[in-house]
Amino acid sequence: MRKHGERTGLDTLSVHAVNVSHLGLVLGLFSLLSSASDEHYSKPNELKTPSKIGDRPTSDVVVRLRTQDGRDDWLYCHSDVLVEESKYFADRLSDSWPTCQILDSRNCVEVYCEEPDLDSHVNVLRLFYVIADGLMTEVCHGVKNALGILRVAVKLGCPRIIAVCVDYLEAVPWEEAEEEEILNTIPSMGSKAEPVLARLQPVNPTAVMKIFLTTLQFATSSPPSPLHDLKNTAQEQLEYMLTEDDDAPLVTTDEEIKLEVIRCVKKLFVRFNSLVESLTCDLQESISDAGKMQSLHSCLTDLLWACQILGKLEIIRDFVCSWTELSVKLVKIVQQKDAENQILKTKLKVLEVTAKVLEAVGYGIVVLPTVKRLHMVKLWLPFVQTMKPLVDSFTEETEDDLTLKVDSDIWQSLESAFVAIILTLPSVDQTDILTEWLDNQQIRYPDLTEAFEVWCYRSKVAKRRLTTLAEEHNTAKAV
Repeated sequence: MRKHGERTGLDTLSVHAVNVSHLGLVLGLFSLLSSASDEHYSKPNELKTPSKIGDRPTSDVVVRLRTQDGRDDWLYCHSDVLVEESKYFADRLSDSWPTCQILDSRNCVEVYCEEPDLDSHVNVLRLFYVIADGLMTEVCHGVKNALGILRVAVKLGCPRIIAVCVDYLEAVPWEEAEEEEILNTIPSMGSKAEPVLARLQPVNPTAVMKIFLTTLQFATSSPPSPLHDLKNTAQEQLEYMLTEDDDAPLVTTDEEIKLEVIRCVKKLFVRFNSLVESLTCDLQESISDAGKMQSLHSCLTDLLWACQILGKLEIIRDFVCSWTELSVKLVKIVQQKDAENQILKTKLKVLEVTAKVLEAVGYGIVVLPTVKRLHMVKLWLPFVQTMKPLVDSFTEETEDDLTLKVDSDIWQSLESAFVAIILTLPSVDQTDILTEWLDNQQIRYPDLTEAFEVWCYRSKVAKRRLTTLAEEHNTAKAV
């Protein structure tokens, strides 16, 4: 049974003299090696057979791989191979090594490693004996294995194996977990491993701008049906580029970006406007045209996405104004009773875009004159009042149809927007709107209670407040 001393620290490159208990074995090994050497020199014209790891008769050095957990693996190697392939072993087996004068110290090299890295050490020693780099690449077989080999190769100073592993890792695809491991491993290895990280390097702003603008043009285009999924992906990635989360937005929103976004959205609105005009010319026939209704639904989906982008860039005013101008015709199209079920998905898209527009107006992001604010409330409030029970009943009947379910947040958003806009209108207009609401069967939604309470308070104290202000003004003027 072999003995090994206790160690307080793990020196991964510690080298120790062979144990006395193994001395006889090593001396016997020398005898065999001497005989083999004499035979080799007696036949100079014969080709030398390539060395093989583990070939005990021809081995002149034993590499012992040891771990803190007690593993002690012996590998019979050849000094000429070790010296050629590894700087560490070249130093260790040189005459200048501090322990070279100790008896037989150069014929047994101990290498300490962590238990999980032991197999990688064995693989590296085996790769010393692989002549062709192409065969070495085949041994890598997997990112995790290649990383383990690369770590050991860097530790032992093996330039040929390092180059093969770097080329392999640079060329193969990575899983997400493997990419994280590479990020945790490669940077500490220096310039020789930098090519592995080429695919993860930041892109210069000019290139980012170029791909953003190209993607924007495609995302606002009208490609054939087979490309719709690609278009959806383009829209998602554009929004992601502009989003600030744990990282800063990928694209800096300068004036050039904003102008190009406005231009592309205007082109999108021109197509939408043309479609709406064509649908209103012959309404009954158009509603029954599945192709036109699908085109309308597709355009609305694009406009909803455009709202998100314009909101992030704070340039949504033109969009709101354009939507306001088209609202009457759009409501006329989607309120056709004969096709209520067929166009429900389209009505939901109209509802979602309208919610974004009303939010922008209600929260003062976009300032519209009184007439237009009043128009928006009187047009869209009845539409929303009829849509809520329709969607609720349809969802209850078709629980499995997830495409028709609406996020509950949209109803709260619409309600808050209506309250905010109503409270900005002249009190007379507020009175008319609230009277109609209280007299409507759909009084439960939207709940305008907050607007009603504020109207009651303002109306009750209005005369006193205005009279007091007038008196104070006259007093100040007299003084």
